[in-house]
Amino acid sequence: MTGLPAELDAAIRTLTGVAYVAQVSDRHPLTGADAGRHRVFLRLALTATADTPPARLAPAGQGGALIDLDTARATRRPATRKENPGA
Repeated sequence: MTGLPAELDAAIRTLTGVAYVAQVSDRHPLTGADAGRHRVFLRLALTATADTPPARLAPAGQGGALIDLDTARATRRPATRKENPGA
């Protein structure tokens, strides 16, 4: 996954609620137009059957703060593009 630290935290927390997160890599900071964002690799284990319901996340007001991803994306600065692709 790639995103801001708060986005990664929220995504990992959500995935932990619906799947078994077997491994989370260290965060790798990105550079250039993506400076401030990080990449993290996850290893997930999902079941094909619905025998047991997924674990529920904490009710609103408990745990970490939620972020509005649409607002975060709208305020993120646009990526700069090369004039000569491949140069």
